[in-house]
Amino acid sequence: MFEKVLSKVEDVLHLAGCLSLVTVAVLINGDILLRLIANRPVQIQFELTELYLMPALATLSLSRVFRDGGHLALEFTPERLPGVFGMVIAKLRLLLPAAFFAAVTIMSGKFAFGALAHGDVEYGVIDWPLGWAYAVVPLGCGVLVLRLLHDALNPRVAADT
Repeated sequence: MFEKVLSKVEDVLHLAGCLSLVTVAVLINGDILLRLIANRPVQIQFELTELYLMPALATLSLSRVFRDGGHLALEFTPERLPGVFGMVIAKLRLLLPAAFFAAVTIMSGKFAFGALAHGDVEYGVIDWPLGWAYAVVPLGCGVLVLRLLHDALNPRVAADT
């Protein structure tokens, strides 16, 4: 049950990350074309891309891409080690990144919460609330922590990782 819910959450966040990428491409290309044709930039393009879309496309797909085995990895241990030692190494390969991303989740969550609580704003053509822009980082990293812990605690998955 947990695997199904986690997979659905990962899929939704991955879709949001992919839509962020498409939106970035549309905004940047629209800005270029409007500058060339009408000598008018898209006023909100820079702030929207920098504050909201780039963090979303960088973090929301982390867990889904990990689940699919899509990340680049530097392998310095043999693919399979026998016995208890192999299982310990397999679990450490999941738990150590989980600890790192848990720290990122906690620190970025505190930062996002502080920005939301204080009403931090980026002033420009539109006043951009920064708390919501920062919130995607702990969201994406937190779901990755859940995936890593799930895989570490699932003996079948840990052995295959």
